[in-house]
Amino acid sequence: MKSKDTGNLGEKIASDFLVKKGFTLLFHNWRYKQYEIDLIAQKENRLHIIEVKTRNGGKFGLPEESISTKKMNALKKAAAIFLELNTAYKQLQIDVIAIVLHPGKAPEIMLIEDVFF
Repeated sequence: MKSKDTGNLGEKIASDFLVKKGFTLLFHNWRYKQYEIDLIAQKENRLHIIEVKTRNGGKFGLPEESISTKKMNALKKAAAIFLELNTAYKQLQIDVIAIVLHPGKAPEIMLIEDVFF
């Protein structure tokens, strides 16, 4: 499976997971200039900016380990821009969904809430 296909599948799995957990999905792959947010969701009056990382098996380490400081800074900047454009939201947190795919098995899904670099 190509990296882009893996990422797209991971975002679909993450979206389904969030809906089952009671989140309302607002945006998928929200973009502004060079910034992108994988998923934006809402739950209990809190806005969730969500980075999704997906890996095929554990060969290259855990998905969440691949989030660099540069990526987190870009995500924080994107979140700030989103809030400037959508002033109705007052509470925000950044989350990570880490997914590991295993052939013939259900994916491992971990929601890491309120991360901060």
